[in-house]
Amino acid sequence: MASAETFVFHGCLELRELLPYEAHDSQELLTEMERVPVESIFCHTSAALLRRPIPEAYPNDFALWAAIEVRERRLAERLAAIDPFHAGSLEQVRHAIVSVLSDHLGHRTAAPPRAGEPFRFFQIHLVPVPTGHEVRSLGEFRDALAEVDASALFYHVVEARYRPERERGDFAEWIHTSLGRPELAERLARIDPYVGTLDRIRDRHLAVLNDALATGRG
Repeated sequence: MASAETFVFHGCLELRELLPYEAHDSQELLTEMERVPVESIFCHTSAALLRRPIPEAYPNDFALWAAIEVRERRLAERLAAIDPFHAGSLEQVRHAIVSVLSDHLGHRTAAPPRAGEPFRFFQIHLVPVPTGHEVRSLGEFRDALAEVDASALFYHVVEARYRPERERGDFAEWIHTSLGRPELAERLARIDPYVGTLDRIRDRHLAVLNDALATGRG
């Protein structure tokens, strides 16, 4: 944000960096999960939204790999059920994944199957990009939100939640602090980014904003 009164929308570019870690089965995935940098966990869970324009049954890269490359569907379903946005921190996301893998391996009676393709760990570097949209009112905010690149939804709703004191995301914080509308801010903060795509997240935000503008709620 440029100031306490003006909201500046930013999109983002994703630069991916290949890390020197990979796994050929679920046991190796567990081993690497315990030592990869936390930025890699972000890349393969929350940041998967940037690379998936349509909904998928397996919303993070670990679950998708387990289903397609290892063909362990039960493991894939359990990994897919981990919600990175409600875990509290990326270290807690790591802990949840490690717990699922440990439990899964503990119930196996044979060696885990080898993957068709290994899981390669990446981390990402996000480069903020101004969209040209600066707003000062709720109506202007709604209109800009309908037009900005989908990556702006990721930057302000998803990535923002991992910054200190931004747990609700940039949109809710600005509407609360600059527009003085805490109830509306809370309605936006409750939108779950884990379900669907960035465009679906946009649609859910617009529905709340349209309702607020039409009725004066929040």
